[in-house]
Amino acid sequence: MRHYGIIGFPLLHSFSAKYFSEKFAREQIDAEYSLYPIPENETERIREYVDTLDGLNVTMPYKQTVIAYLDRLDDTAQAVGAVNVVYKRVGYNTDCMGFMESIQPLLRQNDKYALVLGTGGASKAVCYGLRKLGIVPTLVSRMPKEGMLSYKDLTVEVMAAHTIIVNCTPLGMLPDIDSCPPIPYETITAQHLLFDCVYNPEETLFLQKGKAQGATIKNGMEMLVGQAKAAWKIWNI
Repeated sequence: MRHYGIIGFPLLHSFSAKYFSEKFAREQIDAEYSLYPIPENETERIREYVDTLDGLNVTMPYKQTVIAYLDRLDDTAQAVGAVNVVYKRVGYNTDCMGFMESIQPLLRQNDKYALVLGTGGASKAVCYGLRKLGIVPTLVSRMPKEGMLSYKDLTVEVMAAHTIIVNCTPLGMLPDIDSCPPIPYETITAQHLLFDCVYNPEETLFLQKGKAQGATIKNGMEMLVGQAKAAWKIWNI
């Protein structure tokens, strides 16, 4: 039997576990997929799973931490600076491909600039994907560094210029469904596209508020399916 799993914290629910468990059953594959929550004071446990599992998914907050336990990164993971798939001690990033495939059909000619909310591993993959699609991303953070914006910097003019807004924070994810990134939603128009990397619930408060303003919205489910399919291909090279 082959053994796969996902590391992260807190791992209250996992798309990957459901997706791969159903795949194994459907295709009669002798394998199992488990959740491996790792508290932030026990990160040395990452080494064990990297070394012993046949394939590993990585989610927040370890998409960058895991790199220290790997032998090398593929070109995409190296460029992104974050890893969400591990195979034979090599790190890969399939988040960016899943994101690009999901958002590309929604892009319009006037979409040139994007606000990316959050600065973790998911935001790194999203920024990489946006650049590959010809969109200039700007990170937004509660504690911005040079080259980033704070939420207080999101003026009417900034919001008008950035017609794509991508949520890469966990705000709004089940069970915290009543939270959302603190952006000025009243400035959003029908010219905006709001993309949420969160997939559960299907329509987060972030997306609900954008939809109420006439914006195009999309959640992270298709992105997750895309990255999972790419991960399976890597595990079966």
